[in-house]
Parts: sequence; structure tokens; C-alpha cells
Amino acid sequence: MTPDTETERPRCGFCRQPCPLERVDDVECVEAAAEGETDGDPFCSKACRTAYEEAGEGIAEANGHRKLTPGVAGLDASLPQGFPRNSFVLLVGNSGTREEAIQAELVWRALQRGEPAVLVAFTEPPTSLITNFLAMEWNVLPYLERGQLRIVDCFTSRMDNPERLYDRMTAWNTHLRQIVEPRTTTVRDPSDGNAVQNALDNCLEAIEMVETGLVVVDSIAEFGSLVQPVQAYDFVKDVRAEVCKGRYVPIIAGATVAGERDTFPRDLDYVVDGVVDLALDGSVLEDTLFRRLRVRKLRGVLAISEWHTYEYTSGLGMVTFDPRAELEASAAEADSAPDDGVSGSATGEDVPGPGAHKVDDGGNG
Repeated sequence: MTPDTETERPRCGFCRQPCPLERVDDVECVEAAAEGETDGDPFCSKACRTAYEEAGEGIAEANGHRKLTPGVAGLDASLPQGFPRNSFVLLVGNSGTREEAIQAELVWRALQRGEPAVLVAFTEPPTSLITNFLAMEWNVLPYLERGQLRIVDCFTSRMDNPERLYDRMTAWNTHLRQIVEPRTTTVRDPSDGNAVQNALDNCLEAIEMVETGLVVVDSIAEFGSLVQPVQAYDFVKDVRAEVCKGRYVPIIAGATVAGERDTFPRDLDYVVDGVVDLALDGSVLEDTLFRRLRVRKLRGVLAISEWHTYEYTSGLGMVTFDPRAELEASAAEADSAPDDGVSGSATGEDVPGPGAHKVDDGGNG
């Protein structure tokens, strides 16, 4: 019986892609079962058979070298297939959406998977950047020490006297600096796109980042404030070509900035591969802002463009919840409770507390 879908076709013993159904004169689908190779799986082409013979094994996981699972609740819910490793993704939205926490969690999840990561810092010094991880109870110090995590420092050289910063450090921050400094590459002129790109490339070379790990740029908007618009656009295009398309290493760049959508970096939709919207929503409950996330687009995979309400909890990371369901549950609980004449709030309205936030598995409308 002829398979009806790609998923029913036999997969190549090396590349793990569906094999063609018909033999082609110049590219044979060579059966390996007779020789006991690849556990009976066929090869889709002579090139894959040769690659298998040279390597002695096939790709360990189908699409594992081409896609990754972010490990962040709201993104995982929106991207059931993960996202391609050759993607340049923007985090676009309002200030106050905890963009830095999302970036930190993406790095932390990569480190936990055993993959390397590089942080490009425009908005704060390396020690402050690492403190953000520790505040979330994500101890990245061992990963720094063994070189799995590296930093491209585009902040410190902008200070008139960096030594004053070091002189004012407490004993703890001095300790952090001693751990961070050997894994930090400082860019002398962060307004020079070529210098930033070279420093990033050197870090990627040092830890042999190809088809693994990720790069996080804390604020592409900050770089845009240092250069002319055409230079900013060229920088994004060049880094996307060299890192994402050339190395299959994804870049996640913060783009939170006030301003019109037709200004940098909000007008990069046509250049980048993915856009994640971050917003503060005050329409659910009066005098309360909820943080929300939506994947607006991502090339090459299924992206469910639903809003997810989220908050951050130390140790756990992003926690998604449905605020309307929380309100309804609180109201139902209040209705079933004995009437003692005391309301749940000064206005008599029941409001869910921080402990009521629960993880959900879908969109929140």
C-alpha cells in the first residue's frame, strides 16, 4: 500500500527525512536492510549512504540539528514544533514585560540541555547581567567557569572611567567579576558594527558553535541608538547571514522601545525570521496590568498566534495562566464561602493573589 503522507514514508537512515517513493536513475533510494545497516532503514540518496559510512551513524534525532524547543512556557505553547535553528527572532513590546527574564530563561534552558550560549550586552555590565540569572535562582557560574557561557561586553567601554565601577564593587561583585572576566570579550567601540560582529564571531569560534546553542542580544534597540539607521539595518542583516544562516545558531534580540512601528527596530519584520510580541494588558481587571506574549510570526514552523498571560517565578521561570479563569474561580470560591460580612477587598471585589497563578496548556484569548 502506498503511504498517503510524508510521516508514513520510511525515513532515511542518515538524514532522517522521508525517502522518495520512486527510484530515480541518478539518485537511488538504496535499501540498507539487506546489509543490516541503519537497523533496516533505507537511505534516501547515495550522498546520505556515503555520509553514514563515513560517520558510522546517522543524525541522532529527526530535525534535532535544525530545530530546538525553547523551554519557555509561553513560547512552547505557541511553537509545538519548536523553532528553526537558523532563525533571527525579535522580542518586541512594552517596557515592563520582563523581556530580560525571557532572554535569561532561554539561555538557562540551553545551558541545561548541554548547549553553549553567548550573551551580547549593550545595556548593562557583565556582572549585572549574571546577577539577573542568580536572582532567578539560575546558577550560571559553573557554566561560565567551563566556558559554556560567554559574554560580549558592549557596555563597559562606553563609560568614561570603568575603573570607578570596579572600585565601588562589593566583595561579592568582585568575586563575580573574577569569574565573569575570563569569559568576557569587551568591544572597545560598540558603535562599530564590524567590531561587535568580530567579537561575536570569535566567541562562537572559541566554543565551536555550529548547529548548537544560541545567541541573545539584550537590546538591538540600544545598538540602533549608537549608529545611523542604515548601519543598524546592515548589522542585523549581516549577523543574521553569518550566524543564523551560516552557523545554524539562532539569535534572540530584544527590541523593546517606545516609538512608532515604522522606526528601528520595530520595522524589522521584513528582515527577521520571527517576531514575538510582548504587551501589558489592563483590560482584564481594573487597575491591574497583566503581562502577555504572542508569537506573531516564525518562518518554517507552525506558530499559534494566541496571547498567553504570564508571570515569572524564581526557579520555575515563566508561568502561564488564564486571568479570567482565575477571577471566575475566585468568585466561585467566594460564593461558596460562609457570609461573615467581610469582603475580599476594599471594593468588595475578589482579586486573585499571586498564589492563584497556575500553569495552563493553551491560549487565553
